[in-house]
Amino acid sequence: MIMVNLLLILLVGGLLAMISERFGENVPRIVALGVVLVDLVYLLSQLSGMPEFSQLQAPIPGDPSTWLMHFKAEWIPAFGISLELALDGISLLMVTLTLVLGAIAVSASWTDIKIRRGFFEANLLWTLAGVLGVFMALDLFLFFLFWEVMLIPMYFMIAIWGHENRGYAAMKFFIFTQVSGLLMLISILALVSVNQSVTGQWSFSYFDLLGTPMTEKVAHWLMLGFFIAFVVKLPAFPFHTWLPDAHTQAPTAGSVILAGILLKTGAYGLIRFAVPLFPEAAMDFSYVAMVLGAAGIIYGAVLAFGQTDFKRLIAYSSVSHMGFVLLGVYAWNELALQGAVMQMVAHGFSTAALFMIAGALQERLHTRELREMGGLWQHMPRMGAVAMFFVLASLGLPGLGNFVAEFLVLLGLFQVDPWMTAVAALGLIAGAVYSLMLMQRSFQGEPNPKLLEMGLLDFGTREMITMVVMVLALIGLGIYPQPVLDMAQPVLQSLLEVTP
Repeated sequence: MIMVNLLLILLVGGLLAMISERFGENVPRIVALGVVLVDLVYLLSQLSGMPEFSQLQAPIPGDPSTWLMHFKAEWIPAFGISLELALDGISLLMVTLTLVLGAIAVSASWTDIKIRRGFFEANLLWTLAGVLGVFMALDLFLFFLFWEVMLIPMYFMIAIWGHENRGYAAMKFFIFTQVSGLLMLISILALVSVNQSVTGQWSFSYFDLLGTPMTEKVAHWLMLGFFIAFVVKLPAFPFHTWLPDAHTQAPTAGSVILAGILLKTGAYGLIRFAVPLFPEAAMDFSYVAMVLGAAGIIYGAVLAFGQTDFKRLIAYSSVSHMGFVLLGVYAWNELALQGAVMQMVAHGFSTAALFMIAGALQERLHTRELREMGGLWQHMPRMGAVAMFFVLASLGLPGLGNFVAEFLVLLGLFQVDPWMTAVAALGLIAGAVYSLMLMQRSFQGEPNPKLLEMGLLDFGTREMITMVVMVLALIGLGIYPQPVLDMAQPVLQSLLEVTP
């Protein structure tokens, strides 16, 4: 019931946040922050009795009793559909990341949202609930339900509280993710049907569907349905075109959730479902997937270099960074997979922080154009120092979490394809160029006299506390990444054992 309670707290909390607006315009955000923190404290309190991460046993993919947590209740027994939730090391990492960044997203929206604050905070909490469901659901019908449910409140966040071209961006986001999700639904139904023809029983359980015998051609097509759905959400080249528009037009909290959490559901889906359910088909397809990953790294970096919009530049940098995740997954060895998991966590903090800085600048300057900025560090020293830290983290400075992630991916990839590793490494050089260019154009150089007339406000206490949390997280991941590696290692070891 622990996992069910995690979902219920967020779902009921969303209703409370929406109702609470009648008691004051500032009440919904206080309620939302309290709900997320209660959920996080509840999760951590339930973990206190567990063994050290380094002592965790490898969960057997087909045996739920070996997982950290498992809950199953009948839902539609005639079709083998159940309410099945489970947690292992990787999903626990993602659930914790979701709740931490959820609290940061509430902080990011503190002064950004002016209208219908209760409904906004409700949508934020419901999005978090949908994401938690994706990370915990192991009945594929339930997984698909959460996969679709998390899109609806995010659509509203962009369409109602977004910027000037929000309608177009929200619709593009919804169409891309909805169509790709329908491809996954077709693959799920086909996989269940194939399994039923072999076993004589209907079941949507991940544990029952693992190892389903099928022909090579069938496995290939079903795997593609999952793959496309997940790489659209990741997003990977050439399925990424919805992301820059969605990020640019989304409110700050929406961008934090999109970059820090929603993109990770695609990476998680690849590791959890796309490869283990169709191991041979996935390995046959691995070279194509790695080519797309390497192309995304270079393509995203080049396009980021050409942007003059602060948020759009960060959005294209996310396409580049997520290319490392795709490479790590399809290199499919322990080093590369550890790097992919680390990238999911570190990128969540670094990019969420950059989007929060972009939102703070837009709120103060009423522009995202780098050409209209310059010299901001002189008047916003705290924001300038924080921005410099996260820019360095994003470009992979040694000692920070992003460096550990990309180094592990490249080290694992080198064992598979040295030439692909060389191409991917070029993305690190390009990343340094566009990251430092972002810093130079916005916080260095000559100040814009028009902006100085507006009376520039630096980060306040609330914003600095939020930033310090993410700074400490990235320093911790860079200096001592072992707890994260220990949590992921048993899971990755068991997944590697079920694939050729």
